Amino acid sequence: MNIPIEHPSVPIGCAILLALYCAACWILGRRPARRKAEWFALGIGFILFAHTALDELADERIFFVHMLQHLMQTFVIPPLLLLGTPGWMLRPLLIRQGVQPIARLLTNPVVAFLLFSAVFVTSHFPFIFDRMCRDESFHIFLHLCFMAVGILLWWPILSPLPEMPRLSYPAQVLYLFLLMIPMTAVAAPITLAPQVIYPWYLEGNHGLAIKPLDDQILGGLLMWIGQGTYLMFIFTGIFYRWSRSEDQDTPVIAEPSTSGQIQTLHPRFR
Repeated sequence: MNIPIEHPSVPIGCAILLALYCAACWILGRRPARRKAEWFALGIGFILFAHTALDELADERIFFVHMLQHLMQTFVIPPLLLLGTPGWMLRPLLIRQGVQPIARLLTNPVVAFLLFSAVFVTSHFPFIFDRMCRDESFHIFLHLCFMAVGILLWWPILSPLPEMPRLSYPAQVLYLFLLMIPMTAVAAPITLAPQVIYPWYLEGNHGLAIKPLDDQILGGLLMWIGQGTYLMFIFTGIFYRWSRSEDQDTPVIAEPSTSGQIQTLHPRFR
């Protein structure tokens, strides 16, 4: 199926990101690990998908697809880009005089969380969201903001730079748990509203021929339950890594052997 590309800025932007990635490798004389390159390529793929196929459906007044697009811009694409970017590639840009203090401030967990919450919650206010649906330039601007604050949001979990380290595993769990607050603040009013709250969805034919209110409820549930399920998978991954790190950090215990020499045994093998 041929996917029409209404906005050439999308493939151009993706091409620029790939070119910068390759240029950094060439200038620094280093090559990222294969897995990191795959993560980055997957992130670029999701950018193209979210802003071509999904964007076409969202423009047909399908609200739940628009919500899926926003979730991808904040919960899927930023983590993939962070996973795919090695620390040595970012260090010359961020660890330098004049830049590092700002970078540290913006990636501080409290600041990153508050910036993301402010952008995501306010952008779904009816008057702002409705303008986004009608003003294409404003629409693009907000989508770029979603991905930018998404990078900041996920930095304390996936930071590739030890100079701006990740949170400890317990703090990561708390951080993501608190993330449910702003997400619920957006999803609950949308899901429970007795009428359509965004006028743009009442002014034309719906792409799937379902009632606008039903579409709104579906979109709210996608954001409410979908993001909760997604975060549960992230919790599971964090707990798994946490348990592995504790196993690796368990001190080695020395025991005398029958020959009188000291043997070192892990507790599980005693």
